[in-house]
Amino acid sequence: MHSHRAIVALSLLVALAAAPALADTASPAPAAGCTTIPLAGRDAGAVRNASAANAWGGARTGKQVTLSDRVVRYAIAAELDPAKHTITGKQQLTWRNRSTQPVCSLYVHLYLNGFDGPGSTFMTEQRASAGGFRSNVATKDGEFGYIRLDKVAQNGATAKWTFVQPDGGPKTDRSVVRIDLPQAVAPGASTTLDIDFFDQLPRVVARTGYYGSFHLVGQWFPKIGVLELPGERGATTPRWNAHEFHLHSEFYADYGSYDVRITVPKGYVVGATGQLAGTPVEQAGKVTHHYLQDDVHDFAWTADKRFASPLVKNWNGPLGPVQVKVLYHPEYASNAEPVAQATIDSLAYFSKTLGAYPYKTATAVVPPYGAAEAGGMEYPTFFTADNTSNVAPGSLSRFMLDFVTVHEFGHGYFYGILGSNEFEEPMLDEGMNEYWDQRMMTSRNQLLNLTTPWLRKLGIGTSLAPFDMERISASLGDPADPLGRNSWVRMSSGSYGTVYSRTATTMRQIEAQVGTPAMERAMKLYYERWKFRHPGLADLRDALAEGTGKPAIVNAAFDAAIYGTGKTDDRISSLRSEEVLPLPGYLAYKGRQVLVGSKQIDKAIADKRKAWKAAHPDAKAWEGAFPYRSVILVRRAAVRPAQTLRVTFADGSQQDLAVTSQDSWQRFELVTRAKAVSAELDPDGHLRLDANKLNDSYSIAAKPQAARRWFGDFTALLQSVFALLATV
Repeated sequence: MHSHRAIVALSLLVALAAAPALADTASPAPAAGCTTIPLAGRDAGAVRNASAANAWGGARTGKQVTLSDRVVRYAIAAELDPAKHTITGKQQLTWRNRSTQPVCSLYVHLYLNGFDGPGSTFMTEQRASAGGFRSNVATKDGEFGYIRLDKVAQNGATAKWTFVQPDGGPKTDRSVVRIDLPQAVAPGASTTLDIDFFDQLPRVVARTGYYGSFHLVGQWFPKIGVLELPGERGATTPRWNAHEFHLHSEFYADYGSYDVRITVPKGYVVGATGQLAGTPVEQAGKVTHHYLQDDVHDFAWTADKRFASPLVKNWNGPLGPVQVKVLYHPEYASNAEPVAQATIDSLAYFSKTLGAYPYKTATAVVPPYGAAEAGGMEYPTFFTADNTSNVAPGSLSRFMLDFVTVHEFGHGYFYGILGSNEFEEPMLDEGMNEYWDQRMMTSRNQLLNLTTPWLRKLGIGTSLAPFDMERISASLGDPADPLGRNSWVRMSSGSYGTVYSRTATTMRQIEAQVGTPAMERAMKLYYERWKFRHPGLADLRDALAEGTGKPAIVNAAFDAAIYGTGKTDDRISSLRSEEVLPLPGYLAYKGRQVLVGSKQIDKAIADKRKAWKAAHPDAKAWEGAFPYRSVILVRRAAVRPAQTLRVTFADGSQQDLAVTSQDSWQRFELVTRAKAVSAELDPDGHLRLDANKLNDSYSIAAKPQAARRWFGDFTALLQSVFALLATV
């Protein structure tokens, strides 16, 4: 319990911390004559209506002068003080009004304020989260961070700003600010804001911050929200999309151009989004690095005096050479080559399977020991990987190093080039990226080696395919939230975590049902149609339906798993296979009813068996005088996809039956020469969303397959635990 004095002191500190950003009461009022444009609210997400053909300026066909329809331009000059872990910045933000109405207020993200203290939305949700977040490193006194606005002016006139909470978060959250403009921005016109800002970086936490001399600088500048227009991601009228910084949300922004000058002390190595423009300029013991990048929607950088000499390679892609750079510390020198190779392999795979990589650089950062929170994060052309002391091929740690590299690079497509809204539809980035990454790992035949020393002593060794791990960790038995739901209206952190695994599993099922060539055609169509355009879930759905030519399969999967929480768990309830024997009772004989008793029937059966055996002395064990009637009962759960029931008979033959009933059960009866010995649902493994594969088969004679299947699920669960400990 806090003392009264401590509570008063804390209240005073909170008030003082808020004061600098609010000290602008003398600012003029915003321009008059504007209609208020609403903000997307707390429940936004799971878009069901497809975007218009001309959304975001229409498809980028390659005939346009620029890759994207550039809406913003940032010119930033920033200076790092590595001793105090602060950044002093000046920014010119130029924004274009795409709407048909004047705009009098802009909404800007101040993400670093998510780490300014316990009153932020981010930290409030972190305290309430039973599942925790990433490595759960606690932020201690002196380790908090914030961003402060010192000046906002439009054409020399000071603008007024106010903190807002679009999602109904605590009033102490300062991650979104509304800037009221002295002069309205006319339809189609642009305006430039001159902004002075100051950052106090936190001790590295949740994608950004410092650890010793290492600085990962992400979400560090005032960043304008997105004005969505009718026909874009389900919008019917203009709306601002600028959500609070939530525990599990990431980012969403307009495409544009970045011109960034970063000044650091001499001796610090810098890496950043984009290309270095010219040779860094040294003056008075400081060095300024100038980076440029067009057609991206974010910018991040790193600086450290402990970085070793970067590993630099070149990859010749369809659009020309790409410089691949890996920044690392001496203790992880062994990681540099694997990370570089995984990046190059990713460039090749994504360029081939989705579309050509459009940028000239790809920079990877191996975080130092003690800065795990900085690992596993993506920004355009720039990402952080994992680190490990064991890079031996085939080891679990090597798998994770390679996978995290592939995963963070892959975000450059799903979050970067496609521009998904990670606030409202995280599965479009995290989930779809996970799916495509595991396809790449599968194509490399890179399995998860789960053999441990104690298992080896028992003579047990096993490996697991990546998609099997995804399936077992997807909470298929009790999905709490639709995959399409936004990142913060979730039952728990664990439920949010299934966005990765359940999306990958859902897409793998669609691929199995429509065929791999059809799925690959559909994904190329999705990428080509929506690159640089911010698609919604409905846009993905429609591209998959059109590209595969199987809309019924695609729509059913979206309704069940993406817009709903339906459970698939078909199971074989029973299997009986018995001889079809004559039965006692009244039988028709020469025009009259004749009673045939049990003894007569038994004798007739025995006589027929004896005669048949005499006539077939070389008959197999399964052959006999009478046929068999087999009855199989299948029970169905809430979601009932069409699938196959395969019945195997004693003679080795098989018969496939269609399970299509939309009732809770379906019964099959067969009369065959051989006895049925087993039945199996989904024998080809197409239904990846089936919650329990153990009840998919039924054998009259005991078989070892179920035990092997149980062990496969167990090892997959074990791997999920390892993955949770090892990475994001």
